[in-house]
Amino acid sequence: MTNTTPLLTQYKEIKQRHRDSILFFRMGDFYEMFYDDAITASRILEITLTARNKEKGEDVPMCGVPYHAANTYIAKLIKKGFKVAICEQLEDSPSPLPSPQGGEGTKISPLPSGERVRVRGLVKRDVVRIITPGTIIDPLLLDSKENNFIAAVYPTPLSPPLVRGELKGGGQFHRIGLAILDISTGDFLVSESGYEDKTKNLTDELSLFMPKEVLIPKDSEEHPELLKMTENNHILVNHYDAWQFSTDSAYKTLTEHFKTQSLEGFGCKKEDLSVNAAGALISYIKETQKADLSNITSIKTYNPSDYMLMDTPTIRNLELIENIRNRERKGSLLSIIDRTETPMGARLLKQWLLQPLLSAADIQKRLDAVEAFKDDVTIRNKTRALLKDVSDIERIAGRLTLGTANARDMISLKNSIHKLPEIKNIISGINIQMIREIHSDIDTLSDIHQIIEKTIIDNPPNTITDGGIIKDGYNKSLDELRTISRQGKGFILNIEKRERERTGIESLKVRYNQVFGYYIEITKANLHLVPEDYIRKQTLTNAERFITPELKEYEEKVLGAEEKICRLEEGLFNEVRGNIIKEAKRIQATARALARLDVLCCLSDIAADYNYTKPEINKGDVIKITDGRHPVIERSITGERFVPNDTLIDNDENRLIIITGPNMAGKSTYMRQVALIALLAQIGSFVPAKEAAIGIVDRIFTRIGASDFLTDGQSTFMVEMNETANILNNATSKSLIILDEIGRGTSTFDGISIAWAVAEYIHNKLSAKTLFATHYHELTELAITLNGIKNYNIAVKEWNDEIIFLRKIIEGSADRSYGIQVARLAGLPKETIERAKEILSNLESSELNEIGEPKIAEGSKVGKEELEKQIDIFTTQASPVIKELLGIDVLNMTPLEALNKLHELKKKLQ
Repeated sequence: MTNTTPLLTQYKEIKQRHRDSILFFRMGDFYEMFYDDAITASRILEITLTARNKEKGEDVPMCGVPYHAANTYIAKLIKKGFKVAICEQLEDSPSPLPSPQGGEGTKISPLPSGERVRVRGLVKRDVVRIITPGTIIDPLLLDSKENNFIAAVYPTPLSPPLVRGELKGGGQFHRIGLAILDISTGDFLVSESGYEDKTKNLTDELSLFMPKEVLIPKDSEEHPELLKMTENNHILVNHYDAWQFSTDSAYKTLTEHFKTQSLEGFGCKKEDLSVNAAGALISYIKETQKADLSNITSIKTYNPSDYMLMDTPTIRNLELIENIRNRERKGSLLSIIDRTETPMGARLLKQWLLQPLLSAADIQKRLDAVEAFKDDVTIRNKTRALLKDVSDIERIAGRLTLGTANARDMISLKNSIHKLPEIKNIISGINIQMIREIHSDIDTLSDIHQIIEKTIIDNPPNTITDGGIIKDGYNKSLDELRTISRQGKGFILNIEKRERERTGIESLKVRYNQVFGYYIEITKANLHLVPEDYIRKQTLTNAERFITPELKEYEEKVLGAEEKICRLEEGLFNEVRGNIIKEAKRIQATARALARLDVLCCLSDIAADYNYTKPEINKGDVIKITDGRHPVIERSITGERFVPNDTLIDNDENRLIIITGPNMAGKSTYMRQVALIALLAQIGSFVPAKEAAIGIVDRIFTRIGASDFLTDGQSTFMVEMNETANILNNATSKSLIILDEIGRGTSTFDGISIAWAVAEYIHNKLSAKTLFATHYHELTELAITLNGIKNYNIAVKEWNDEIIFLRKIIEGSADRSYGIQVARLAGLPKETIERAKEILSNLESSELNEIGEPKIAEGSKVGKEELEKQIDIFTTQASPVIKELLGIDVLNMTPLEALNKLHELKKKLQ
């Protein structure tokens, strides 16, 4: 029968309340883990697994990590999707040595309040916070350039559905409340949207924020798309108590938190589903952080319809945040344009990139501000130099309110505030609306600077419990204690000198340890010289230790003073922190103004260095670009000049551009380039072009590649069709569509038929601006029957049986595919290349020979001159067929009739 110690009993009681977390159980200078937690943690953290309590018949698995290095280990567990509950000692141990009652430590981290108590017996412990992927606040565990969002989702079905303003029969219409929070910065956003396909649209909206953790009600239905998205991106999904999402509970939580009677001042109503999500989210954060969250000072209601929408494939295919190859930041658009000087600015730039604006007036405000800084290099450089010295005051404010900020954070805040008056002064002369607004929003925070300046030393220690933080002269009691401490230490040294002279023992030493305090040590050879007033305390092998009443009296004064100093400094620090917490809202507002200023200066610096131009923004339907360039490719190529290209695309005669040409010629680069220029313009950035006029785009869709989804069990063709269906069902006449090779994953006839039908649907039903790259040369014939389609190709030059990619887009369709030449460039064996030429020649001549055998099986019976040609499928003999095509009323044909007609025409060509 086992005999569990009081310590392990205490552990089990605390663990029972936090079964879903790995419990970091503080014991002195270590965090210990027991039982299953120890087994799991030792494997992930690669630390030694030991056992405890063997002598009492209970073999308890155990492992531990030093408390001063805990962040490194916590980060590894969080990255693997675990929660970590931090259990601290809430009292000092009664003894510096391990005790059988479980009081192992002599020094502990206090509660956020700073309270500490010395007791006897088992040390009181409890969880002071729970760290989850979405609730990280420690700067060592965060990426300074990324927000760390946590989301809450509250879905509910309604019927009938409403799509594009019209009732649509069948199915259900869903409204979803969404709340997004970054507790490290205080950013708190809510929205409510309606979707027919709730999971697809929800994941698209979430992908703009990419939260690290998502809360959903425990009783909610399964969300396959949400689960897939969270699994693919290693996002923790928590099924939180459903009652926390209830209207009454959520509304009460929010009004109590913000200390308001209602939420109308934030643009929220009690019946809003976003309130259900937001209330549950605040409850969860308070439950895990054990703090009042005073850095969360407001809710911002945002409407997704205010921003250009981009689904997950589009964000990936345009490589906005990370590249497609290895999902790293390098090679992305963000990596090219991010020259921000502050962490706040870097985070805001990413938000702008994922949420381009739809308001022409708001875009113009940004463009005018960027232009002002671009034109005045002196002001731009001075502003950027000052911003470089500004710390992440947004997150410092968060740590202050959550009780985790140290004295060094205070000094960073003070040094940053010191730059604010100069920043305001430099931009004060710029008469541009957005810059005037920023100037007004920057608070110099001089009172906060003064508080820190007079209290905290310039180079404080990292921990607040060891003293040495508060300046001399700030607190009279502290100054007196410091005087006693300094003089007392000097007095101890004087005792040693005096006693050596009095006893004649030159080797006499006055020393200190945690067990006996101060003592006098005398070697055995000199014991006969020991005075009668010495009191023996310990006998060693070669010496004995003594104390005297005088020594103990001063020991109490010195050690008592040092302990009082540490506790008083801790209390004074918490007092200063409390005064600054009251001004957290002002600090946050200033931090956000500095972030906007930083992004504007960043974009102006990029525009100046990279020769970007100010785009003309309008509410029309035309995108006209002169000498446009791909912003990423032009910065990464070496040894050659990037070839710029023009673009004209609209909702009328140039609504669908079919682009043909060989692989590697630059079709995909060109199409992405157009999308990126439109996107940059709508975030308020200058663009890589000689001139650009951009009619505002409500959505960008892309259909390029499928590699990211093959592991989900979907075929390439199924992924392609799913994404194409999403485009056809959601694009509008204001959308920009990028299609690359529709219909590749199936048979040639099926592929051509689908690609043809998709092009017709976009042209006839959507009128969306579309760039459509294809190797199906049959599609170029659409330009004959549909007046909104134009053919373009990427120019290629032939030279000595080789091809040279000119990278220039020109009007007209490509007359050859150059597939075999590209294969040669890729390094296919010569024998394979020659055989491919033979097969191609047979296929182009006819599928069967004169006796009915497949010519693909024939060898080298074709002349060499014929082997060099790759002609277009539609030859000059096809003119009667073209005439017949022109007479077909395609708008009144069913898809099946169209396919049958196409097959009939193909037979005529053969």
